[in-house]
Amino acid sequence: MKRYQSSLLSDAAFLLLFVVCFIHIVFTAGDPNHYLMNMILLNVSFLIAVMTYFTSITVGLILNIVFIFGYGTYTIYQTVIVGEPLQSYHYYWLVMTPVLTVIVALLTFANRRLQQEKEQLQAKNASLATLDERTNLKNTRSFQSDATIFMALSNRYQIPLTLLVMTVKHWDELSRMVSEAQITDMVYDISRMSETSIRMNDSLYMLNADHPTWGLMLFTDEDGAKVVIQRLKEKAESFNTVEFSSKYKLDMKLTVGAIQYNAEEITEPLDFIAKARQKMEYDI
Repeated sequence: MKRYQSSLLSDAAFLLLFVVCFIHIVFTAGDPNHYLMNMILLNVSFLIAVMTYFTSITVGLILNIVFIFGYGTYTIYQTVIVGEPLQSYHYYWLVMTPVLTVIVALLTFANRRLQQEKEQLQAKNASLATLDERTNLKNTRSFQSDATIFMALSNRYQIPLTLLVMTVKHWDELSRMVSEAQITDMVYDISRMSETSIRMNDSLYMLNADHPTWGLMLFTDEDGAKVVIQRLKEKAESFNTVEFSSKYKLDMKLTVGAIQYNAEEITEPLDFIAKARQKMEYDI
């Protein structure tokens, strides 16, 4: 409802701005006897409106007060001292300059509210997202939720549970050799390759999108995890020969670490990741 109100206010202010600008132009062009004065006042009116747009309504109101005081004083001088009679353009600019400022201030206010609501929605979406946008893999938030359940099942039914963490060796150097679009394709291709190396009841996660780190939750012990690691590295070798080298002109090597769940050593999902990362140090 608030977004609708902000959007409606922005649209209304935008249309009013067009209308007032049209009226300004018609009024200025329709009085050839005071064309120069009207042009000067038109520019002053737009200048105040622009300054209001980039600052605030408070600044706009202060500038309008200064304008009304200055132009009012000039009008009184022309009327009393010079003897020039009051004419329509005197009243017009005293009224329409503040009107234009208020419309611009409303437009600015509505646009800023829309921007704030957009940022809030983006932040909320980021906090609730459970999938990595580049690969559609489950992210760390989803991993924490799933791992909590899997760890509880492992404890209750004595099912072996192993987390395998995988990165690409020298990723920072490799990523500098290709374009941003190719980096996204590389991450996607490696993710698809990893998915084909695990069983249907195992889970694959993107634990770190900035420095691509994959997590594989396996319902097996460390011996079974070694088989998966071997399978991954063999696929990586064949992947280099068949597709990776020809597509990206690079060779890919994996760094993998695996740790079996132990309730005494691992109390929460992030501990699981940390200990699996430690195992990666031994994969040279």
